[in-house]
Amino acid sequence: MGPEKYRLLSKHNLIIVNLVITAGLSLMIACSGETDVRVVDFSKTVVVEQPGKQPSKDPAFRVAVAAMISPKETFVYYRQLLDYIGSNLGRDVQFIQRKTYSEINELLGKGQIDLAFICSGPYVAGKEKFGFELLATPEVQKSHFYQSYLIVNKASPFRNIEDLRGKIFAFTDPDSNTGKLVPTYWISQMGKRPETFFSKTIYTYSHDNSILAVAKSLVDGAAVDSLIWEYYNLKNPIFTAKTRIIRKSESYGMPPIVASPILAPDLKNEIRQVLFSMHRDLRGQKILAELMIDRFTSPRDEWYDSIRNIELKIASLEK
Repeated sequence: MGPEKYRLLSKHNLIIVNLVITAGLSLMIACSGETDVRVVDFSKTVVVEQPGKQPSKDPAFRVAVAAMISPKETFVYYRQLLDYIGSNLGRDVQFIQRKTYSEINELLGKGQIDLAFICSGPYVAGKEKFGFELLATPEVQKSHFYQSYLIVNKASPFRNIEDLRGKIFAFTDPDSNTGKLVPTYWISQMGKRPETFFSKTIYTYSHDNSILAVAKSLVDGAAVDSLIWEYYNLKNPIFTAKTRIIRKSESYGMPPIVASPILAPDLKNEIRQVLFSMHRDLRGQKILAELMIDRFTSPRDEWYDSIRNIELKIASLEK
């Protein structure tokens, strides 16, 4: 199953998406008024189907990738991985994307998505409510953990989070661990809330958009996924080179791959075997290397306890 089997956004639509990202951020920063939270609605839902030339006897396998990076980039980076999973399962793959993490959680709970690559925050928030199951987690540089990076423009004078008081700040998603929960916790430790600490906050709905916003000085600071920042810093540092990390969080369990509670147990086991053995064949090794992933391993729920602890601490500090 090759790239030609996917329907992509037209170049015209991609240009529009990019313009909306930049224009939307610029417009909100130019606006004056009382402190508020604005939302950057930079794209519509992206659904990419993978119809086989000869229809499979089994229904299409529905996979979602949370918008940790923008729709165009997510598709480019994960297309080969999904193709690999589908070919090993003998199924066509339907690639489903939504703007927010909560939308992905809802679809998983309803069984409208079979498998999803989600952020750690939404996993903690949705595990009990939606009943999805941990299947695998990536291992990166021999670690199962990642961090939140607090970034500012390289040319700015800011040295710590206190320097961002009264400034403009970018969150990624309301349910993001690294892009919302962690910086909220840091601010709560000072006895403040984001809506009163910053003069204005916005949501970019992807970590690459937050990096872009800081690099272009559209916002004063942002909190981003360390995996995404490090990926771009190695692969395409045009924007990360214009940013500076002023704080790193403690470690949190790596964003996992989860399955819908409705998915058949036998299929869950098949998926695990495909992912766990991926690093042992040449095709799988090449795909993993492009994603800067060593291999996929079996996750443990306790890896996410540090996120649960932050949620409890924020709740206690806000009382």
